[in-house]
Amino acid sequence: MPASVGSGNPRSRRTREVRRHLLVYSGLIPFLVIAVFPIFWMAITALKQEPDLYRMDVVPFWFHLPPTWKNFDFLFHRTFYVDWIVNTMSISFWVSAITLLTAVPAGYALARLRLPFAENLGIGIFMTYLVPAIILFIPLARVVSTLGLQDMWWALVAVYPTFTIPFCTWLLMGFFKTVPFEIEEAAMIDGCGQLGALLRVVLPVSWPGLITSVIFSFTLSMQDFLYSLAFVSISEQKPVPLGVATELIRGDVYFWGSLMAGALLVGVPVAIVYNLFLDKFISGITGAAVK
Repeated sequence: MPASVGSGNPRSRRTREVRRHLLVYSGLIPFLVIAVFPIFWMAITALKQEPDLYRMDVVPFWFHLPPTWKNFDFLFHRTFYVDWIVNTMSISFWVSAITLLTAVPAGYALARLRLPFAENLGIGIFMTYLVPAIILFIPLARVVSTLGLQDMWWALVAVYPTFTIPFCTWLLMGFFKTVPFEIEEAAMIDGCGQLGALLRVVLPVSWPGLITSVIFSFTLSMQDFLYSLAFVSISEQKPVPLGVATELIRGDVYFWGSLMAGALLVGVPVAIVYNLFLDKFISGITGAAVK
């Protein structure tokens, strides 16, 4: 009898595990469909011939005419799409670099140097991130004009840190508070100064927070539309969101295939890279939220 009971328990536990996994994955299927469907729709639209896009008598979720690369050819040879990609990557790189160079010392000072009202100051800095961009772009236009950057993608490098630095400063301030002060003291006993302790001890153990800041700055720089619309009007200087929306929509003519192709070529690689660093992004956000 004990043998039969012992042999039955693992089987019942395995059955419960299988049922539990089936229930979990069955519940995730609707969310998976919602997440994947836009990518599927973009891919289908990007590869469809134009007459196939406007047929109302067929199911729109598959091809009824042979797929074509014509939309991609139009995108790369009839627009400045390559320039838009280069501009977008350059803007995101410089904004991320400026944000890190500014937010790291600011967040560290607020977290470690025991400044008066440091906590309230950090909250105040974060609150500036919540100011709507539509309020700020008018005074920022004066700044851009004074710097002589109108109609250049460098104008966006100058204005995007106004919303990336406040959030990343608050994020890194919270993250630096989670680093034990004892390891900094040990570094100082070994001969490091405050700056040396920051560079050699604090930053190496804070890289999830740094990666979170880079991801945040990079993605926000890539997806902004309002500032780029306000400050850049020359076609070859535009980033991808502005170029695709303004150059592929001409009056009431929508180049749907090329629009979807442009969105697909930029969106999917960014989503893949984002998911590669997703664990670090979550740990960075939660590390800051603890404090």
